[in-house]
Amino acid sequence: MENPITKWHEVVKNRDYNLLESILSDDIIFYSPVVYTPQKGKQLALQYLMAASEVFNSASFQYNKEMIGESSASLEFSLTLDSTDINGIDLISWDKTGKINEFKVFIRPLQGVNMIHKLMQGMIESFKNVS
Repeated sequence: MENPITKWHEVVKNRDYNLLESILSDDIIFYSPVVYTPQKGKQLALQYLMAASEVFNSASFQYNKEMIGESSASLEFSLTLDSTDINGIDLISWDKTGKINEFKVFIRPLQGVNMIHKLMQGMIESFKNVS
């Protein structure tokens, strides 16, 4: 089974959304820290992950710790937005073909969650207007 985490890091580094689409399962479920309901399906997950990539596109963004298992990974990240230090975790699971089928994002502190919520809303709206 192929581990998609190396490709995920390429997506984050290069904002390569074609590569992102290629590593997502058609039935992926995305859990956002700012949206109550799970986002089901490749198109919704793609929109949220692209928006997050744009919002998190900061020179300060970095993954600090990784725990990678047979079919899942926990990636701890940090960044600073408008002088607010934010950290969080991406919990990523994949299927036997190496496609990401579950992606959960946890963020702290509350000020960071609120800031990201506002920025993500604007980004998601702009994607919807382009589609």
